[in-house]
Amino acid sequence: MQRRQIFPAQVARRFAALLAFFRSESAGGFVLILAAAAAILWSNSAASDLYFRLLGMPIGVSVDGLAFVRPLQVWVNDALMALFFLLVGLEIRREMTQGELASAARIAAPGLAALGGVLLPATIYFVLNRSDPAALRGWAIPVATDIAFSLAVLSVLGRRVPVALKIFLAALAILDDLVAIVVIAIFYTDRLALLPLTAAALVWMTLFAANRAGVRALGPYLVGGLVLWACLVRSGVHPTLAGVALAFVVPMAERHGDSPALRLEEALGWWVAFVVLPLFGLSNAGLRFDLLTWRHVFDPVTLGIAAGLVFGKQFGVFGAVMLAWRTGVARPPGQLTPLQLYGAALLCGIGFTMSLFIGGLAFHGGERDAEVKLAVFGGSLISAVCGLAVLAFATRHNPPPTPLRSPSKRPASALAPP
Repeated sequence: MQRRQIFPAQVARRFAALLAFFRSESAGGFVLILAAAAAILWSNSAASDLYFRLLGMPIGVSVDGLAFVRPLQVWVNDALMALFFLLVGLEIRREMTQGELASAARIAAPGLAALGGVLLPATIYFVLNRSDPAALRGWAIPVATDIAFSLAVLSVLGRRVPVALKIFLAALAILDDLVAIVVIAIFYTDRLALLPLTAAALVWMTLFAANRAGVRALGPYLVGGLVLWACLVRSGVHPTLAGVALAFVVPMAERHGDSPALRLEEALGWWVAFVVLPLFGLSNAGLRFDLLTWRHVFDPVTLGIAAGLVFGKQFGVFGAVMLAWRTGVARPPGQLTPLQLYGAALLCGIGFTMSLFIGGLAFHGGERDAEVKLAVFGGSLISAVCGLAVLAFATRHNPPPTPLRSPSKRPASALAPP
């Protein structure tokens, strides 16, 4: 039997294809899925004790009685995730200044969809847990959409998916992240320590002044961001918000074809997609299935999160979009059909990264950890499968998309995207 030879040209083509995949917008989502799957397998294997010991391993420094030591999982969630929030902040800022969220016309449809996708899941969770004040702390868990995960699922259909649908889903997810950031800042802040918070404010104002003074080198902003993060660690405000605060003071305007904020966003993209988020998934997705009982499955927290992701997201997003179109307030972008929009609304129920993150803030792990992970995994998986099935049917022949026709003869709204 002759061995099949692989020629240099074939190797080069395969290597180029691999590079193209890792540069795609969906690659990070697939790597995140693999990391979460690895965490689930590891935490249910014979080496599960090693997995949980590693997460609790103390790391830090101690000098002359002053100690700054945290478990490994806390370093991932509080330090590395600050880079994720920095990237999210830069993306939000770019979209608000020169992208899909730069005008009222463009922001109308995804903005209303995001609002519906926040209010209905939170309401469902509240109704199912209204009798338990402690459980109500988790009301925000099902309100956010995982942009990397959802775009990765969407990319399975390849070129059959209209570009307008990808833009709509990405803009909606970015607005969801903005809402989640505000929610974390307001509702998941511990008792404030005035001195560190004042120091953080002074650091931020110094960075803002540097921006106004024309300082465009990234070094001072990165050093200032590190000091800002250290201040927030002691302030009671979650330290990952230092990333968002830093994103809004790094110079965005281009000069001689160079924008420091865009340069930083491009540099962070690979590290966040292939290092930060996979480490977050690996350290937060571990769940011992042998310890689960029917009590965990039917707990109101589990049902509230899962129902919020599966039903709240799809009906909140799709209902808001269709109501806005019917009333003439806004119309969906491009030439999208109602079925395509419904498929995108289903994908909004994938809340993996931000849902797990908010769940950790709400319950600090503890006895609710199993319910949160079970609900987020289940709700996100159901949303992904159903959304993919609907979009596969909606785009099965890849026909030219039929535009939504106006339900009346009144002129299109001024808020409608061009």
